[in-house]
Amino acid sequence: MKDVNEILDKLEELYPDAKCELDYTTPFELLIATILSAQCTDIRVNIVTGKMFKKYNTPYDFNKLSVDEIIKEIKTCGLYKSKAEKIKLTSKIICEEYDGQVPNTFEELVKLPGVGRKTAGVVLSNAFNVPAIAVDTHVFRVANRIGIVHTTTPEKTEFALMNTIPKQRWSHSHHLLIFHGRRICKARKPECGDCHIKSYCDYYKEGNDNLEKK
Repeated sequence: MKDVNEILDKLEELYPDAKCELDYTTPFELLIATILSAQCTDIRVNIVTGKMFKKYNTPYDFNKLSVDEIIKEIKTCGLYKSKAEKIKLTSKIICEEYDGQVPNTFEELVKLPGVGRKTAGVVLSNAFNVPAIAVDTHVFRVANRIGIVHTTTPEKTEFALMNTIPKQRWSHSHHLLIFHGRRICKARKPECGDCHIKSYCDYYKEGNDNLEKK
């Protein structure tokens, strides 16, 4: 059984500045930025929203726009047609059913078009300080490589991490795992030699075993 607190402590030493890397000033801006971040880098999203939020940054603003107008703003983010449609519908629902305020419960957030478990977790933990673990591709990869959990889907990873990590560390832990995934534990060429937590890592140990057998 791995000491998850010890691993998180090591990651906190490595990444004292770990936080959400999407730029936002309101829960709604974070919601839109997170929807845009699907299969897109935070850097690209921040470039797009840096310009867009100066013109439109409330659900009422986006509700007045057509899908085509939204597409023009977000086209470089990829999957832009689907994202534009979801942003339009979500903005309309927030205006009509939530008085222009982003809902602050998981159950209400996942009812919104374009909002899955990951997006809801990002918004809850960062905009509302509600403990949550948002499992993106980095969290899924790093948590399973290290061996903190052994799961086959992001949703199973989320629940397993919630059972493994103390609740008071949920929100920050997913930032730590994301930072490590982006900087060291990369998908194609993980920099295991430079990893400060490799002594805890199943993936690293299995790699060494394989090398010794060759």
